[in-house]
Amino acid sequence: MTKRVREILSYYDAENAGVRANLARMLNHGKLGGTGKMVILPVDQGFEHGPARSFAVNPPAYDPRYHYQLAIDAGCNAYTAPLGFLEAGAAEYAGEIPLILKLNSHDVLHDEKDPLPAITANVKDALRIGASAVGMTIYPGSAHAQQMYGELQERALEAKAHGLAVVVWSYPRGSTISKQGETALDVVAYAAQIAAQLGANIIKVKPPTAFIEQAEAKKAYESNKVPLEPLSARIRHVVQSAFDGRRIVIFSGGPKESDEQLMTDVREIHAGGGFGSIIGRNSFQRPKPHALELLGKIMDVYRG
Repeated sequence: MTKRVREILSYYDAENAGVRANLARMLNHGKLGGTGKMVILPVDQGFEHGPARSFAVNPPAYDPRYHYQLAIDAGCNAYTAPLGFLEAGAAEYAGEIPLILKLNSHDVLHDEKDPLPAITANVKDALRIGASAVGMTIYPGSAHAQQMYGELQERALEAKAHGLAVVVWSYPRGSTISKQGETALDVVAYAAQIAAQLGANIIKVKPPTAFIEQAEAKKAYESNKVPLEPLSARIRHVVQSAFDGRRIVIFSGGPKESDEQLMTDVREIHAGGGFGSIIGRNSFQRPKPHALELLGKIMDVYRG
């Protein structure tokens, strides 16, 4: 095990040996194994956005096994999806890549202003398919946030008792937050802090913009001269907000964008001390050869 991975594991000295072993399994897997950086393939978009919006642009991606093979061929640290997609390939690809089972999901057939994701799997399912971790989405700012926090803590305690790591998608959203505020620096940093306080081992947030949503937060940012530019400075602040960098914070790739823009963002995430990226639509919505080439370039950046 490398010195860097040992250092990261030391941040989790309150966790049991099983949780630390599964964190090590993900950190040591794939092309970035041992570097302390991570690139994870997430494929929850079929449930979250619908199949055509997610896969019609690249029809082979309708097959759950396609994503297993993409993650393996690319050398990702892990692959994450809801229960159905993981079940469809768990036996065929057993042991070939660490799995993260998404325990809750939200669909847009009833896309309310204050979202509340449904519980769609449990810890027993994760153990049955051989997952290394479970994941859950929370929506700080939603009217249902307190319920989500309680559900997360309950399932996180159960998962950790069985040695599974816990990944939290912390996405601010709700009727009291503006659309621009969902990715505001103060709000994203707050979301990372909340996830860390709730016991997340790995935190997933969106890359923050230079906008500040909260009036009181704006005063703190201005009086303490917290830099808003460039993106790398904002990334550094978000990582700092997750226990001064003692929690793994990775950043989402978001909707499909150009190779050039995605690579620019990845370079800024790396420069700001981010632990990596979780790249879904920007990989599986491209033809496989293109996706593999792009993911390879992303991993080259994180490898340094």
